[in-house]
Order: sequence, then structure tokens, then C-alpha cells
Amino acid sequence: MIRRSLLQVAALLLFTPLLAPPLQAAPGIVRVAVKTTAGSFVVAVDTKRAPITANNFLAYVDKQFFDGTTFYRAARAVGNPRLGFIQGGVHRDFRRSLPPIAHEPTSKTGLRHVDGAISMARREPGSAMGEFFIMVGPSPAMDAKAGDPGYAVFGKVVSGMPVVRKILAEKTWPGGSGSMKGQLIKQPVKILEAKRL
Repeated sequence: MIRRSLLQVAALLLFTPLLAPPLQAAPGIVRVAVKTTAGSFVVAVDTKRAPITANNFLAYVDKQFFDGTTFYRAARAVGNPRLGFIQGGVHRDFRRSLPPIAHEPTSKTGLRHVDGAISMARREPGSAMGEFFIMVGPSPAMDAKAGDPGYAVFGKVVSGMPVVRKILAEKTWPGGSGSMKGQLIKQPVKILEAKRL
């Protein structure tokens, strides 16, 4: 009888992990897998702290507007080419563009331009649409401060940062103009798919 009870307990313990609910992301965090020709990475999008910006990014993901676009910019830091950011998205393709969104500064969200942060590219505040960039190394200069609205962080890469670093190291053209001079990737890295996990 005792032996039978022990066997039943052992069986219950053996199968309990199968009955346990799957691990859930933290409330307000949505994970998105980005598959590129250089490899894949996952970003955790923060819909709680940056709802406008995060939900805009997710709208592009859900409509598959990022699929087939590219990472076309590798902005390497002067003096340390292993730091900087990569930029990608719809790149002025207005057929894939949604209306511009209100700016959510880091002073409001509490998010920062740390290593792996994903943030919105823009011209002026309130003009961001379907362009984003990912930090390699921290850049507090991009955070909001007095007299400078900064850029809108809305999440962070949680796996696959070696892929982001690989894209940053891609060969670039020496030409270009303005802030993009010398930063356009010779063979842009294609975004094959971006989807929620």
C-alpha cells in the first residue's frame, strides 16, 4: 500500500511540470521576434510605460509592414566602432506608413537609451512613424533633458544582441549627407519577418 502510494506521488511529481501554466511575460511587456538575413533577435516592447510608441510599433508588426524592409543604417561611435546604433524600418515607404504619433520622452516613460534599447527615429517630436533604431552601448545624450525632447525608447532587446552587433559592423558607404554621412550600409540587412511571440 505504501509502495503504491509512493509510486502515485512519484507519478504526480513527474507530470506536474506538464500541467503548470507557461511562463508569462511581465504585465505590459510584449515580445517580438525579428528575423533578419543576419540572424534573429527578440525585443521586449513596453506597452505600460510607453503605450503610444509601443503600440505604434506593434501595429506595424501586426500589419506585417516591417516584413521585407531593411536595416539600412549603421551609426558607429567615433573612436569606438563597436558602439552606436542600427536603424531600420519602412524607410520613407509611405505605402507601409501609418500616421505620425505623439512623442513620449524618456523623462515621462522612465525608459533610457541603454545597451539594447529600441527607440523611434524621427525628424521632429511628433513625426515618428515606422522607423526605429537599436542601441549598441548606452547613449544618455539621446534621453530627454531640459530644452531637448530626446528620442522615444519603447523597449529593449532581450535576446540576440550579437545579431544587432553584427549589423552594426556591416560595411557602409563613405558618402551620404548630413547625420547619415558614412552610415548607410552597402548591402542593407533584410528584415524577413517581425512577429509577436
